[in-house]
Amino acid sequence: MEKKKVGVLLSGCGVFDGAEIHEAVLTLLYLDQKGAHAVCMAPDIPQAHVINHLTQEEIKETRNVLVESARIARGEIKDIKEVRSNDIDALILPGGFGAAKNLSEFAFKGSEGAVNSDVKTLINDMLNAGKPVGALCIAPATVGMAVKDKAPEMTIGKDEQVAGALNAIGVRHKICAVDEIAVDEKNRIVTTPAYMLGPSIKDVAKGIEKVVEKVLSMI
Repeated sequence: MEKKKVGVLLSGCGVFDGAEIHEAVLTLLYLDQKGAHAVCMAPDIPQAHVINHLTQEEIKETRNVLVESARIARGEIKDIKEVRSNDIDALILPGGFGAAKNLSEFAFKGSEGAVNSDVKTLINDMLNAGKPVGALCIAPATVGMAVKDKAPEMTIGKDEQVAGALNAIGVRHKICAVDEIAVDEKNRIVTTPAYMLGPSIKDVAKGIEKVVEKVLSMI
């Protein structure tokens, strides 16, 4: 029996300017444990900015989202432009600020910001084909912006400011604990707060595993 193929959309490498590494690795781990094949991908674009993760201060240099994401994927990664909805059975977006800085402009412009065109196209194509999409941490904000016309139900935990921004564009926000998931059965979207709530890797792991299980069950 052929393995289910699940796209993992990365946004760099590091919580403050890219993909949250714990969330990305846990996603890859649970997919592998449950017999699925992960197809890592990222847009081939410059990062919005680069953050020194030791001091949390901005560094005056440029980095590429695809090149940085390849660190997490151990080099096995595709440019998102090369991936079509018929290539994969499901899609999961780990969080980290890169999901809201590089995949969309949510971190800078809120829900009025743009979503990267390739990201927006793939998410919409997946849902229009009836294929499930999972999102962790702040990544549901980008998914919500991409499919706001579908009035999706999702969670980013309990952050009232972020929830309010999403509600304003038609996203239905559901309050969830770190070990819970929000399941939009109609649109086939599964989300969990992860490090929006934390506090530790063992806590976020519970919700992420549930997202992976639910997404796989919806294929």
